[in-house]
Amino acid sequence: MARIAFVFSGQGAQHPGMGEDFYNNSESAKALFDAAEELRPGTKETCFSGPEDALKQTANTQPCLYLADLSAALALDEAGIKADAVAGFSLGELPALAYAGAFTKETGFAVTKKRGELMGAVSTPDTAMYAVLKLENSVVEDICSHYAHVTPVNYNAPGQLVISGDKAELDEAAKEVKAAGGRALPLAVSGAFHSPYMNEPAEAFSAYLDTVDANAPAIPVYANYTAKPYEGAVKDTLSVQMNHPVRWEQTVRNMVSDGISVFIECGVGNTLTKLISKIAPDTKVFKCETMEEIAAIKAALSEEEPA
Repeated sequence: MARIAFVFSGQGAQHPGMGEDFYNNSESAKALFDAAEELRPGTKETCFSGPEDALKQTANTQPCLYLADLSAALALDEAGIKADAVAGFSLGELPALAYAGAFTKETGFAVTKKRGELMGAVSTPDTAMYAVLKLENSVVEDICSHYAHVTPVNYNAPGQLVISGDKAELDEAAKEVKAAGGRALPLAVSGAFHSPYMNEPAEAFSAYLDTVDANAPAIPVYANYTAKPYEGAVKDTLSVQMNHPVRWEQTVRNMVSDGISVFIECGVGNTLTKLISKIAPDTKVFKCETMEEIAAIKAALSEEEPA
């Protein structure tokens, strides 16, 4: 039988209405949103109605995405589709941990809320992130070395590496990228995430995690920081995630090596679906943002089961 991984979306694809279909059709998803609303009033309205400007603010984006991501996984569970392992891209690592039982769903929401507040507090228009396409990682790393405040951060897939830092320096780096035959595209985020600009919030987040109850995950959770399953105290790995690179390409390769052959992107958009298809084209990859997509996934998986 195929081994299935749920992978959880990160920031960038958020939009009004995310999670609403699951809220209206899944009992566990509805309970998740309602519990979160008690902890942070107004979150449901922001998720379902926006406005988009509010959703783009990191302090709002992260708790809303946590709910959209995790509600998809809970709805999949209700449909009888369960994960053998999980991973999340940046913010997505929080719903991944909650799904795997490292936190209760409510604790995971509280942790995500705190993370968003801390990262949002240091987000400014002077910082940004760019996706660099069509160049080898070594070329992009060399370009970054020409600048004091530009860092390679998200190793997404072959020919795609995100850089993060000072916007003025990023704009200059983008010119070098073009001269080298690549493309640099700005991302819809509000800060220089996974770079040294996040050192201060990462330190505060680590102190906050000391107050949180966490358990060993019940299934493997592949960490952005190591590209391997969590080992030891959850806090030790999670506390350094926001100011270190996301090693997504290696994460996916490690999951495939460990027997994963089906990936389901839980949450918003299809960014991870496209990345995984580039990294591991022999795997089966699905996106899950609606109940209709869950029905299609279930039908596709049923066709592959032995009679």
